[in-house]
Amino acid sequence: MGYTVFRPDELEFAERGDESGRTLFTLSDRLAHTRAGFWRYPPGARGRRHVEPVQEELFVVLEGAAAMLLGDPPDRVELPRGSVCAVQPGTALQVLNESEDDVLLLIVGAPPETGRAEILPEA
Repeated sequence: MGYTVFRPDELEFAERGDESGRTLFTLSDRLAHTRAGFWRYPPGARGRRHVEPVQEELFVVLEGAAAMLLGDPPDRVELPRGSVCAVQPGTALQVLNESEDDVLLLIVGAPPETGRAEILPEA
């Protein structure tokens, strides 16, 4: 049996290296069958609009209020703190922070596929 505990005051977020300002603390290297990470979105940040062909994703809003654009054409969905959004494979999605406060998300995906997402143009 193995486990890892993550405490908020011990998380070291890394820059994503793009203009969005988003930062990430990955949990994936401690998981065998799932990808996961804590994502911090500063005010105005937008994730990439994309489609995961095989991975289902779960978005949990821990702090702040996010919005998501889901489907094609996109439906706009508001996600206040405490909200959970489950997205099935093949669904276009984009995470937005249009508020004046940071948003902290836990994003989980399974299976742990990487590099297979199709990046889409902005909606």
